[in-house]
Amino acid sequence: MQTVLEFFNQTDPVLGALYATLFTWGLTALGASLVFFVKEMNRALLDGMLGFTGGVMVAASFWSLLAPGIAMSPGEGFIKVIPAAVGFALGALFIFGLDKILPHVHINFKETEGIKTPWHRTTLLVLAITLHNIPEGLAVGVLFGGVAAGIPEASIAGAVALALGIGIQNFPEGIAVSMPMRRHGVSRFKSFWYGQLSAIVEPVAAVIGAIAVTFFTPLLPYALAFAAGAMIFVVVEEVIPETQQDRYTDIATLGFIGGFIVMMTLDVALG
Repeated sequence: MQTVLEFFNQTDPVLGALYATLFTWGLTALGASLVFFVKEMNRALLDGMLGFTGGVMVAASFWSLLAPGIAMSPGEGFIKVIPAAVGFALGALFIFGLDKILPHVHINFKETEGIKTPWHRTTLLVLAITLHNIPEGLAVGVLFGGVAAGIPEASIAGAVALALGIGIQNFPEGIAVSMPMRRHGVSRFKSFWYGQLSAIVEPVAAVIGAIAVTFFTPLLPYALAFAAGAMIFVVVEEVIPETQQDRYTDIATLGFIGGFIVMMTLDVALG
């Protein structure tokens, strides 16, 4: 791990954001590649992994994003928390707006949302997971951008810890796209291709976030909270409800607890 931190310390932070999210994209592809070996994932295991994903996202939202954002905000009392509150609300509203406009379908292939479209349901599923990945890439990017801007509360170790946690939870996300597609008759290669494609937005969002914060340093507390609000919206609106569709709710809950502990540990130990 020390070698990894040394590498990122010697790398331009914007490039670091790109490299970190290429790693998270790679773990999505690794999860999607399981479709070459099995046709269907055990539902209990899938629910547990989706719960784990939710736990990681919630823990990252506080430990990696909201807490540093509040710490670096000026003022005291209510004044100090305003950037976090405003950014958090805007992040949630941003995903809410995309959720209403962008056509997509949930993992169970039953619930279609967004504007009406003739697009194939597999395309809509990819768009749903892509929607999840925008705030994840943005979160990594703004942390690296904070490092580039010289903000003391933003550290390479914290940014790497966040990327590692998001990468870990991207593995089951890749599975969550590719396996339902395979179960509905899509070829193995196409199932894998769409599964890994869902995370391509992460490097793009990360670079945009890093560059934006580098040039507009005062935005960093708002940007961190924005990413947190977006991630919490995704967890509450889609990730957790998806784990409650079957009879494995307890497994999903334990997965959530496990994911929260892993992300909290990574952030505190490394960040």
